[in-house]
Amino acid sequence: MKLYINIARAVVQALELIFEDGKYADKVIEKVLKQNPKWGARDRRFIAETTYDIVRWHRLIQNMTGAEPTDHWKFVGCWCILQNIPLPEWEEFQGLDSKKILERKEKFKSIRKINESIPDWLDELGEKELGRNWGKELSALNEEAPVVLRANTLKISAKELRALLMPDGIETSVLVDFPDALVLNQRQNVFRHPSFKEGLFEVQDASSQLIAPFMRIQPGMRVIDACAGAGGKTLHIAAVMQNKGRIIALDTEDWKLDELKKRARRAEVSTIETRIIESSKTIKRLDNSADRLLLDVPCSGLGVLKRNPDAKWKLSPEFIEEVIKLQQHILEDYWTMLKPGGLMVYSTCSLMPSENEKQVETFMKNHQDKFELLEEKRAWPSEGFDGFYMALLKRKS
Repeated sequence: MKLYINIARAVVQALELIFEDGKYADKVIEKVLKQNPKWGARDRRFIAETTYDIVRWHRLIQNMTGAEPTDHWKFVGCWCILQNIPLPEWEEFQGLDSKKILERKEKFKSIRKINESIPDWLDELGEKELGRNWGKELSALNEEAPVVLRANTLKISAKELRALLMPDGIETSVLVDFPDALVLNQRQNVFRHPSFKEGLFEVQDASSQLIAPFMRIQPGMRVIDACAGAGGKTLHIAAVMQNKGRIIALDTEDWKLDELKKRARRAEVSTIETRIIESSKTIKRLDNSADRLLLDVPCSGLGVLKRNPDAKWKLSPEFIEEVIKLQQHILEDYWTMLKPGGLMVYSTCSLMPSENEKQVETFMKNHQDKFELLEEKRAWPSEGFDGFYMALLKRKS
């Protein structure tokens, strides 16, 4: 493969926006690709995948090159060496020595935090919380995330969707334990396909698709999704309920609920009502009203580093401490929306017990007269998809 200057420049621009301006990688890629509509699918894929790869391996690449953190051209050059792409004789790549880079790569294999490319504090936290499992899960988090579709079963089955996409070159594989899921055999932009615009599918990781069935929902129930965000899980709940019953989707961010409304219209879901959480009164008004309550709480997001590798450079121990307090606050304040006899699911996309089992343990100690823990479930990155935790609790009184 040959490296072209405009393509390399696009990757460098993306890296500057991510590392120097603190922008989110997915938004940056979107912005950079919009700048040149003449790029073909191959160029666009190269820019996106190369940027994500360099973000993922940023610390290791920096140590292999010895370059300054802001010398993004050297990072691109090092990445090319690792991919066996011949380096053009550009001024920006002067001083890069392939032999030295590959020697350093070998040297750093024995230093996990450099070899797996994460901050020191995060490696220490993972070791402390997960012990010997941390190494395996960390390695899995550095793999590229597969793209998983969820068939909107209000309109189409996964089998029918697979047959519909195939003639257009979108080939997928079925997942035995996920009845509505299809995995793309090759990464491509599925959002342009007419079937997406018709609401026949959403992009939703397989692990995330475990949550709606875990809630033991029946059509006709009243369900509250208390941290709905843009509504990926809310829409899945609606499909499981066959568009019968009522779903109240709450969030503190208005723009996220606007996005949910848009997606619900596309999916032809009519059972969702969105409400912004303005104060504790919003929660109070819903006391004892839900048959099912989902608390998919804000978290560190450490289970989804496969798809958000830039998060590891943006996170801090202080942020995780704050998010743990927020999780406790949500558990303590929101459970009252559940009816006696109803079921509540607490879930995160984190790997850390401090955000998961320990939070549920503390909640159960404080409310053992009111709740019983029925089931806990884990999805690990080493199993191929995102890391998720979920706990099912029943309100007794």
